[in-house]
Amino acid sequence: MTPHATFKIRCRAIILHEEKLLVVKHRKDADYYALPGGHLELGESVEEGLVREIVEELGVRPSVGRLLYVHTFEDKDTLQTVEFFFEVLNGAEYLDIAGLERTHAHELAEIRWASPSDGLRILPKGVTVDFAHGSLLSNAVRYTKG
Repeated sequence: MTPHATFKIRCRAIILHEEKLLVVKHRKDADYYALPGGHLELGESVEEGLVREIVEELGVRPSVGRLLYVHTFEDKDTLQTVEFFFEVLNGAEYLDIAGLERTHAHELAEIRWASPSDGLRILPKGVTVDFAHGSLLSNAVRYTKG
């Protein structure tokens, strides 16, 4: 292990409604979409961090369901990121968020509902593949890397 390695923990939401997935872009020029969420703050559990991030970005308190994925990747030479992806059970509440108080709305360049047939690049890659095959929801936690 690199002596100066640091770790970052993120929590992300898998929000589905009528076979569509809520995805976001953090930068307008990005060639990929991500799932809403963000970094864990000191002292938070992963579920607490997810709730805080989703309320800040989207204005709706998520009903947190199952842990679906744990994804790890190297951000830079000395930074390892670990992401926890949770099912959100109240997807219909995210259909019209435009008028809601969203204290961190500025962090999102785009929010959209995606269909599997849209062929969007969603990170991590395993999410894109599973979404296309209709298998995002699972009874087993999936571990991905890349």
